[in-house]
Amino acid sequence: MAITHITVRGAREHNLRDISVQIPRNTLTVVTGLSGSGKSSLAFDTIYAEGQRRYVETLSAYARQFLDQIERPDVDSIEGLSPAISIEQKTTSRSPRSTVGTITEIYDYLRLLYASIGIPHCPNCGRQISRQSAEQIVERILALAPGERVTIYAPIVRGRKGEFKELLDKIEQQGFKARVDGVLRDLSEPIELERRKNHTIEAAVYRAVLKPGIEKALASSVEKALQMASGLVLVATQNDEQLYSSSMACPDCGLDVPKLEPRSFSFNSTYGACPECHGLGSIYDFDPAKIIKDWSKPLLDGALGPGSGSQYLLRLIHLAAQKYKINLKTPFEQLPQKQQDLLLYGPPKSEAPRTGFHGILAYLRDSLEESKHESWREAMMEYMSASVCPACKGQRLRPESLAVKIGGLSIAGFTALPLQRALTAALQLSFSAREALIAERLRREIVERLEFLNAVGLGYLSLSRNAATLSGGEGQRIRLATQIGSRLRGVLYVLDEPSIGLHQRDNQRLITALESLRNLGNTVLVVEHDEDTIRHADYVLDLGPGAGKLGGHVVAEGTPADIMRAPQSLTGRYLAGEKSTLHRLAPRPLTGKWITVEGARSHNLRNLTARFPVGVMTVVTGVSGSGKSTLVNDILYRALAKQLYGSREEPGEHTRITGFEHLDKAIRIDQSPIGRTPRSNPATYTGVFSAIRDLFAMLPESRERGYKPGRFSFNVAGGRCEACQGEGQRRIEMNFLPDVYVECEVCNGRRYNQETLAVKFNGYSIADVLDLAIEDALPVLTDIPTVRQKLETLVDVGLGYIHLGQAATTLSGGEAQRMKLARELSKRQTGRTLYLLDEPTTGLHFDDVHKLLAVLHRLTDLGNTIIIIEHNLDVVRNADWIIDLGPEGGEDGGQIVAEGPPEQIAAVTQSHTGDFLRRYYAASPGGPDQSNGSAGAVIAAPPVNGSDPASVRKEAAASGNGTGKRRKATKKERAQ
Repeated sequence: MAITHITVRGAREHNLRDISVQIPRNTLTVVTGLSGSGKSSLAFDTIYAEGQRRYVETLSAYARQFLDQIERPDVDSIEGLSPAISIEQKTTSRSPRSTVGTITEIYDYLRLLYASIGIPHCPNCGRQISRQSAEQIVERILALAPGERVTIYAPIVRGRKGEFKELLDKIEQQGFKARVDGVLRDLSEPIELERRKNHTIEAAVYRAVLKPGIEKALASSVEKALQMASGLVLVATQNDEQLYSSSMACPDCGLDVPKLEPRSFSFNSTYGACPECHGLGSIYDFDPAKIIKDWSKPLLDGALGPGSGSQYLLRLIHLAAQKYKINLKTPFEQLPQKQQDLLLYGPPKSEAPRTGFHGILAYLRDSLEESKHESWREAMMEYMSASVCPACKGQRLRPESLAVKIGGLSIAGFTALPLQRALTAALQLSFSAREALIAERLRREIVERLEFLNAVGLGYLSLSRNAATLSGGEGQRIRLATQIGSRLRGVLYVLDEPSIGLHQRDNQRLITALESLRNLGNTVLVVEHDEDTIRHADYVLDLGPGAGKLGGHVVAEGTPADIMRAPQSLTGRYLAGEKSTLHRLAPRPLTGKWITVEGARSHNLRNLTARFPVGVMTVVTGVSGSGKSTLVNDILYRALAKQLYGSREEPGEHTRITGFEHLDKAIRIDQSPIGRTPRSNPATYTGVFSAIRDLFAMLPESRERGYKPGRFSFNVAGGRCEACQGEGQRRIEMNFLPDVYVECEVCNGRRYNQETLAVKFNGYSIADVLDLAIEDALPVLTDIPTVRQKLETLVDVGLGYIHLGQAATTLSGGEAQRMKLARELSKRQTGRTLYLLDEPTTGLHFDDVHKLLAVLHRLTDLGNTIIIIEHNLDVVRNADWIIDLGPEGGEDGGQIVAEGPPEQIAAVTQSHTGDFLRRYYAASPGGPDQSNGSAGAVIAAPPVNGSDPASVRKEAAASGNGTGKRRKATKKERAQ
């Protein structure tokens, strides 16, 4: 009997409450629920982990000894489990050598294609290079029109200086005339050539009119010319001349081209990589902008950063200053450019030996190479920046490899195209009959993979895009496209929010890709909050009802319609429209103050000018790849950080930014981890751990034993468990699988030794406190004001379920971002702070978005300015001002399609965001208000998915009245 379900019985991993579920096979199943309700625990830590464990058990005993034993998930049994493949957010390689082309394997097919049928060109002159045998050259000549007068020349000397008397004598002895500098000469007459001028000498080997019967004479003449001119022959007709070569060398430059192999096009091989940057495309070198730390001061009086303590360098600088008459007391920025360059880069090479001074940069490079102190080398890295390699211009390959072309494009030119155009270029390639035998199958593989990438909404990326610069959602969608291309069947795919970073316009493409994977005969299990994905699912598991210890139960399961009918399902209530995240009836009025970015032209931005209103919430939206991150993160934030904090990170290309005077702080809250190791955790990140350690050190028992706060740190020897050095777990390297962490068998994951754990506060040891969820720790630590305030803020942003000592590496990007937001909220507010957030709704359920919006409105009501990059329509609708970029991604993006309050964006037909906003605004006789750019009119929200307008208005009124003031909740509302 066929197995129709994956049956999980008694799952207890993390906060799962002994749950049992049945997931239909060959379906698209979505696991949803509040953040911390146990979705990832079920999908990844139970189902996928068991699949991985069973795979390891199939390996030989010899292989398993290197892998150690993977712990079995805490579950009674799992039946019907297929081979499992995980597509997570953190699986994209961070290597600088990894690109979209390499991780999708398209680049491997391209290397084969270019090695097989690529046409080499000379890197110097661009001339096409091809090897021609004598027979092929003769065939070419005979293909000319009958009666054509042909002369066969042997180009012996080409553009070289000299008199060449002996050579001319030798040609005469063989009975040939010669064309000297373009003039046919009889060599019996004396020829005087100037020694110091370049000359060209071509022996006239054969002259004839093309007619039947001259084939043999022509063939012997061509062979003789090739012999005399080292593989070159020049065929001249009345109107044209053609140079042929019997070797892979440029006929003009004489440059040899090595044999083409797939490794010739690999930037990870010495045979293909640019010798200057070793295939990275960029060079990490000392940056003058960082070395001169204060341009307003003299070089040796505060301007020079690294090297200022070296007496040897200072003496060399003084000698160079004397020789070139440089006034070292003048502020560095006031020195002429020539003198600045001389000090930084050194004098001309011919003059450098006299002074011994090769420039400050050369001195620092030499000292870095010679240094054996790792700490000093790390300190020097702060003064270095990556710049485009001057040799390959960022294209990573050798000049000879870059000069090989197919259809007029080098391999670097092809990979630099946006995927949309790359697909068109691949389809338009034309091959000869011989080439088609080799290349057609390769082209088919390339086209298929490009089609899959475009199908999941990644047409704006290029194959040369560095994998480390991809967002989590982009990385997942690339792997998803790769898996669709592999055409595997009978596999369980487990995905973690693949819709991250995807505009609503492209959602259907992603859903179609997931359905394609299912239709191949696979089971697709997706952890997701996106409404469209949930509605298109075949089966939904809703976990909850709360987060942390309040979660871990199956609240509802079935089709999306079943979930909407389940009264206990919070997800169902949002899907059915009974609950809404809408907070405000109208945007805040603008203050009249603006931060303006003028002439933004970095990456794909089209010299645009963007205005960000001060004191309100602005959302920057637009399709993926339209330029949102470039505008907000690369230009605006970096420029503000440089102005306010003296940051050394250079902003993207722009003309100027005005409005700095309205701000005193700029804080970017992104989704990067709050720590890179399991030692980092919410307690250490928020600073409450210091206060907790101080509390334990003040206890009577600690005083008796002489314990100081350091005793309660798991980072310091003394109080920690030395078996795991305070980590609570041991890392096991899995070679070709991801590393596995197993609980320390000595302390059982508690991090401390028995003496330290004996000290207790209200019955809790230091390990017990770290093991508490934040909302549970609040009543225990409520008497410490600084700790209470920070913990309350964490609960406010919906992180009450997180444990104080939970490893930072286990937090999702969205959780890390809210952790940073909470830390900023707990600080003293000036009301003049700019907060920049990048997709803060990542990993958030509808109800979590509701909480997040309340926090963001609270921050804004204090007078702060918030700029959010976001696709989530609930956040977009809550904005006071929207900047919509587009109209498309990549080359077709980088423009402002619309700007203004939400109801104005809804009226712009060219805006993809406006298309989706339109459904939320009631159609008035004149359409949405377009009167002005201020947030004046109050727009009533229409029913959302059939909800009662009255309930929406009631909920919006409870959150705010549109004037920036918030109504105080009643006691009954607070209880609810």
